[in-house]
Amino acid sequence: MKKVVLLIALMCMVTVGLFAGGQQEADVIKIATDATWPPMEYIDENSDLVGFDVDLINAIAAETGLTIELQNTAWDGIFAGLANGAYDAIISSVTITEERKAAMSFTEPYINAGQVLIVKSDSSYMGIEDMNGLKVGAQNGTTGDFAIEDRPEIKRMAYDEIGLAVEDLMNGNLQGVVCDSITASDFVLGNENYSKNLKVVGEAFTDEWLGIAVQKSNPDLVDTINEGLAAVKASGKHAELVAKWLH
Repeated sequence: MKKVVLLIALMCMVTVGLFAGGQQEADVIKIATDATWPPMEYIDENSDLVGFDVDLINAIAAETGLTIELQNTAWDGIFAGLANGAYDAIISSVTITEERKAAMSFTEPYINAGQVLIVKSDSSYMGIEDMNGLKVGAQNGTTGDFAIEDRPEIKRMAYDEIGLAVEDLMNGNLQGVVCDSITASDFVLGNENYSKNLKVVGEAFTDEWLGIAVQKSNPDLVDTINEGLAAVKASGKHAELVAKWLH
């Protein structure tokens, strides 16, 4: 009888342990990012994941008490991963669009980053209107890519990473590259090799707000992140991050 009671007690302990472990795991918020977009998110020389978005989500986590786990994820499957539950949210320079809002939820926007054109410094191009009939690169599936698709007179060239497009521009295989203004400034101004050979021309030709994408089925997480984002802005931390990464 004692053996039976002991066995039942042990089974109960195991069950409770499994439940507690599952609960603990569920409390970790998995967040995907495509770390190929400096200064927003990228891998530095020490192989660390860094950038504006990384600091921002960590600041939000500190304000809300969320336990987060950042996962470096290729852009090509990042939205599918959110839909199938591979992670709970995405912070990766994601532009809020009506099409995307149909498939996922968004937090309040946290930065504005319109699309701009990068060209060789010795070129005479003045803006996107000068690219008719020319090859222009962008990262596949981004709003920069969509902006080129909306201009069929331009020869669209899609790349897995924006850096590959910039390298092709440097090598003379493209006449321009389109990406958001923040990333463009980093490539042109923040990289000695590029800054000597490339320039951003014209004004931003789109108006794009970035937000944190969350699964449609998780409105509570949207609310929590929004609370944290509001607190980060109110404390002045958001402005500090803008000064640190974007100027």
